[in-house]
Formats: sequence, C-alpha cells, structure tokens
Amino acid sequence: MTVHQLNELLLICSLVLLIAVAAVRISSRSGLPSLLLYLGIGIAIGQDGLLDVHFDDAELTQVIGYAALVVILAEGGLGTKWKEIKPALPAAAALSTVGVAVSVGITATAAHYLVGLEWRQALIIGAVVSSTDAAAVFSVLRKVPLPARVTGALEAESGFNDAPVVILVVAFSSAGPIDHWYTLVGKIALELAIGALVGLAVGWLGAFGLRHVALPASGLYPIAVMAIAVVAYAAGAMAHGSGFLAVYLASMILGNSKLPHAPANRGFAEGLGWIAQIGMFVLLGLLVTPHELLRDFWPAVVVGLMLTVLARPVGVLVSLMPFRIPWQEQVLMSWAGLRGAVPIIFATIPMVSGVEGNDRIFNIVFVLVVVYTLVQGPTLPWLARALRLGDPSEAADLGVESAPLERLRGHLLSVAIPDSSKIHGVEVAELRLPSGSAVTLVVREGKTFVPLPSTVLRHGDELLVVATDPVRDAAERRLRAVSQGGKLAGWLGTGGGSR
Repeated sequence: MTVHQLNELLLICSLVLLIAVAAVRISSRSGLPSLLLYLGIGIAIGQDGLLDVHFDDAELTQVIGYAALVVILAEGGLGTKWKEIKPALPAAAALSTVGVAVSVGITATAAHYLVGLEWRQALIIGAVVSSTDAAAVFSVLRKVPLPARVTGALEAESGFNDAPVVILVVAFSSAGPIDHWYTLVGKIALELAIGALVGLAVGWLGAFGLRHVALPASGLYPIAVMAIAVVAYAAGAMAHGSGFLAVYLASMILGNSKLPHAPANRGFAEGLGWIAQIGMFVLLGLLVTPHELLRDFWPAVVVGLMLTVLARPVGVLVSLMPFRIPWQEQVLMSWAGLRGAVPIIFATIPMVSGVEGNDRIFNIVFVLVVVYTLVQGPTLPWLARALRLGDPSEAADLGVESAPLERLRGHLLSVAIPDSSKIHGVEVAELRLPSGSAVTLVVREGKTFVPLPSTVLRHGDELLVVATDPVRDAAERRLRAVSQGGKLAGWLGTGGGSR
C-alpha cells in the first residue's frame, strides 16, 4: 500500500464513520437499532451500490467480525451491574443452553419442511439465528426502563449464548457426519467450563492488579482494562474453551470491581464498541450481494416467522419453567430475543468451510435479521408499556469516578447527580457521609464553589468527595443509597447507612 492509497483509505473510512455517527441520531429518534443503518451504509457503497465496491472475502469478514464481537462483549460486560444480573444468572444460563437447543430444533425443522432446505443447511440456520446479538440487546434494552430481572437475564443471555451457538455452527459446518447430540452437549459443557474458569481468573487477577498498582497516567487505565479483556478471550480460546464467555465474564468482574477511573474505562470501551459495531456492520453490508437476496426473501420471512412466534417463545417457556417468572416477563423476553450482526457473522462459518448452499444460508440469515429487527426493535418499548413492565421514574444510578491519591492514602470521588436522583433537595450535612470523607467542591451550571453543611444539592450538580482509604467504599455506598432512597435512607430500610 502506498501513502496515496493510505490517504484515500483514511478519507473513506473517516467519512463512513462520520455518516455512521450521524445515523445514530436517526436511530435514536426512530427507535430503529443502529445496526440496520450501518448495514445500509455497507450495502450502499458495496456491490450494486453507489460506489460498486466488490468485496467477497468471507474469511476476512469472519476474522474481523470475531474481533469486533470481542470488543462488543467486553463493553457489554463492563456496563453490566452485578446486583442486577446476579438474581438472573440461573435464568440466563437456562436461556443460553436449553433455550438455544429448543430454538435450534424447532427452527431447523421449519427450515427443512417449510422451506425445503437439506437437514445440514437447516440445522446450520437454526443454530445461527438462535443466538441473540449482544450489541442489539445492549443498545435497545438500556433505553427501555424494564425490571432489573428482565434486563439482567436478557443481557446475560446475549453474553452467554454466543459460546454454545458457535460450537454448534462449527460442528454442523464441518465435513463428515454430524456428531451425536450427547457428544455435542459434552463439547459445549467442556468449552463453557474452560471459558468460565479462564474468564473469572483473568478478571479477578486483572482487577486485583489495577486496584493495587498506580499507573502514571489516568489514560492508561482504560487501555489496561481492554487489554485484560482481550487477554481473557485469547487465553480462553487457546485453552480450547469459549473465548466469548471468558471475555464477557472477565469484563463483568472488571466493571464491578470499583477500579480507578471506572466511568472513563466504560467510556473508552463504549467508544471502541461503537467503532467495532460500525466496522462490523458496514463490512457485512459490503459482503452481501443485494440482487441475490430477492430469491431468498420469502424463505427468510417464513423461517424468521417460525423463529419469532414459535421457536423463541417455546424456548423461553421451557427454559424458565423452574423459575416461576410471570407470564408478562416471559412474553417480553420472547419478543426481546433480538438478532443482529452476530448471526450474520456466524453465517460466514459455513461459507469459509465450503458447505453446499452456503450462499443461500448467508442470504436467508441476512434477510431474516434485517426484516425482524425492523419489526422487533421499534415495538419493544410499546410491548413493555402494554405489559405494564418497567418504571420510568426509577432513580438513575449515580456516576461515580474514583481517582486514587496514593501519597495521601485516599480517594477523590467525582459524583454526577442525574435528573432522577433523590439527592436533589438534600443538604450536604444530610448526606451523613462516614467520618473520614467530605464533600469538598460543587460544580453547578459551570460555576465552582465550596459547599457549606447547609448547601442544598440539585440535579445536574457534580460533587468532589474526598475519602480516606478505609471509608472509600462506605462513602460510595452511602451516596448511592441517598440517591435511591433520599435523605432518610438507612432509617427507612434503604441500605448504605453511614455506620
């Protein structure tokens, strides 16, 4: 590549990024998942498009897609709150294993008997589309005020189910006879166990190291966090385990470990996640040949209909039977099984493996994802309201960033008060922070002042709280408790008292 070619590439890539960023505005207003707009950009500049760029390297697309998925899972894990996901872990595990198995069986049967695909092709499609997409789920659910149990289960499922699905797709796409079901179950269980152990170990060691080693610059912490997440994926995959599960678990541990500059870490990961999504979706749009999609449009609609109205609901029902989850939440979980780029990436596996009819498999999956994302994404908030799920008035969580003061054996907490926080109207003295911590500065409407004990805090204020090392966690717990329960938190049963 010459310098001139590099200049052209940088210009095109930066313009695509700017267009994609602008498309997020359209997405937020219309309710459409941004992935559709990114796919549209790829199609527009690809074959049959404005620039007529010819790109057909399925193996490169698969490799880049895997790398992007690692970043997306890391960003999702960092933003997952343990207190929300903990009660939902058993349900999420059932959805990502039993639910996947039920979905694969029903969808493959429909693809074979209703569309006429061979059993191997039908099984591949059933496995590919049984994986919910982490990027789609994270981006849509975090805009909808749902019960923590529902959000936690769906987010954890989208982080967990990539592992068994990719094992199934690889097994179905390999040459030779398909393994017996008990062999596949054994492989899935072993890879999940290895991936979980590696992810937990790397996450714990990484969090321990970052808490006890002071880096010379704050900008190094986000880089270190993402590097640890990628180490978890690579170590898990090289140990013949599930790298996807490893990176998600490691990132979740890092995100819940009260690391220095935690909001900056999440912000950096979110930015990388957006770049990964944009690049992945645009590349997938380039790979598709639009005029070939028409022949597989109705087969994709039929398979998607069976997946959406039968396979997914039955999988949710069977998976959640032991948990006594209300029917309204089960209905929402059935409809919220969003597909995105992940199924399309997995559809490149049979292309790379040379499975007969792989182009048709890819086209069916592509059309299915686009059509049913158009249907499910915008209607999810409406369905949540119709089922009377969610509480829009629920207090938002505080944004608390911690910077270690090594020489002073203390911490400087930067606290942003969101609009729905119950800290609004509370005096500084009424926070009842533990001894050894104090509010030292308030930033309000661009002006900075030192507060008095009688200063009344407001929405939008930013506080600087200094806390000694022994009471740092207690101070943060108290701030979060007041944010959720008001100044009487601790006296009325809300956790986080100052003593």
